[in-house]
Amino acid sequence: MKVSIIMATYNRASTIVRALSSVKNQTYKNVELVVIDGASKDATVDLVTPFISSTDTMQSEPDSGIYDALNKGVKISSGDIIAFLHSDDLYSNDDVLCSVMNIFTDNDVDIVYGDVSFFLKDKPNKVVRMYRSDKLSEANLAWGKMPAHPAMFIRRRVYERIGPFKTDYSIAGDFEFLCRVVRSADFNAVYFPSVLVRMQSGGISTGGLKNSILLNKEVYYALQNNEIYTNIFMLLSKYLSKILQFLKH
Repeated sequence: MKVSIIMATYNRASTIVRALSSVKNQTYKNVELVVIDGASKDATVDLVTPFISSTDTMQSEPDSGIYDALNKGVKISSGDIIAFLHSDDLYSNDDVLCSVMNIFTDNDVDIVYGDVSFFLKDKPNKVVRMYRSDKLSEANLAWGKMPAHPAMFIRRRVYERIGPFKTDYSIAGDFEFLCRVVRSADFNAVYFPSVLVRMQSGGISTGGLKNSILLNKEVYYALQNNEIYTNIFMLLSKYLSKILQFLKH
């Protein structure tokens, strides 16, 4: 099976080589790299070009946001399995794709997801926080809990049935997509208990109070629009659990 790794990027000359190298160093070789660049004004495109083989694709043009870019990537990709890797992040080791694709040898498996770790800028080997992906379920989404999106691998047939990301979301389009997945009720998701991706702190979903407020607003609307009951107290409770977990350490 072919796996398509879609990477949306814009002005990421400082990190793009690290991310691309983590894809190219994978021991699983039937990999299609799809880079969707938003018309970067720095050296990003020049740095990407040497990594693009005859089986890969790079596109550089203006877009209307991250989810527009991801939708473009899904549309032009050709893999049986689709994953997204942010241009600030990297796979945790060279065997991640081998491990994940081995699970997909069971044709009944639609989604595989794992955990992520976080590191500070320029210190990718120093873990500052761990994120264990919660079970993909309607109940967990109602509480604002979801698997880490960069550590999710999804069969193309899921996108063909559920449809693309909604581009009117600026930060929680992946959460809204998963709301539609669980409402369909007949997809088989498997949790792989391992750190699959190392993420750089400070991205759009972890970048301060303003982004946290926007994220929770969009999560609330996503749940409402997909008729999954929630309330603001349920969504905010996850922050209390994080604080308690921190205090234990």
